[in-house]
Amino acid sequence: MCNFGEVNVNGEEVRTPLLVVWYERFLSDHDAQAFAHAASLRYTSGSLERLLMFGDRYARRAAVLALGMVGDYSSNSVVGNALVDRDRGVRTLAENSIRNLWLRVGTPQQRSALRKIVDLNRHKDHHGAVDLATKLIHDCPWIAEAWCQRGTAYFHRGQYELAIRDCNQALEINPYHFTAAAGIGQCFLLMNNMTAALDAFRRALRLNPSMEEVRAQVVKLQKSAQED
Repeated sequence: MCNFGEVNVNGEEVRTPLLVVWYERFLSDHDAQAFAHAASLRYTSGSLERLLMFGDRYARRAAVLALGMVGDYSSNSVVGNALVDRDRGVRTLAENSIRNLWLRVGTPQQRSALRKIVDLNRHKDHHGAVDLATKLIHDCPWIAEAWCQRGTAYFHRGQYELAIRDCNQALEINPYHFTAAAGIGQCFLLMNNMTAALDAFRRALRLNPSMEEVRAQVVKLQKSAQED
């Protein structure tokens, strides 16, 4: 199956991945469903990953967007590396896409439970989130996002040591989990452990340099340390 089309550039026919053609169309019509459908029919996750690793910036943008729409957790490391891509557009798309991949792990029932936990946290039912996350962790402790979501719930309940424990476990399973690292930093900040908070925030920035709020915290903590 041919995944390349002919595009006229300065009077010359240039071979370009069809995915890029569809991506440019998506930028115009914003039809995410059409883009995702076309990508899923013509590209495997492996071919999208190769485009993300070796394509030009437009191919990388298209590939990381497609992976976020049709990929699953198996692409976590490739998309995680794209968080530090030299192109800002790729980095931005990678941040959105990888969050989707974190929820696409396990069986359909486990994915459904994970989405429910996220909804419980979003609606501030943190006790419910802890209960459901604990059940999911018991059944499949290898799902990093279940640990992070329970850590999030503990954080909002003011149980910072438990939140740190769970976020550390999320990072142990998924070393690209920048939100877990940032969460650890927030916990240490509220526990007045500024050194540990700074270390955690720096780790989050190494994983995802686009986290401007975390960067601001690092600058503030570094300045405070220098003044002391």
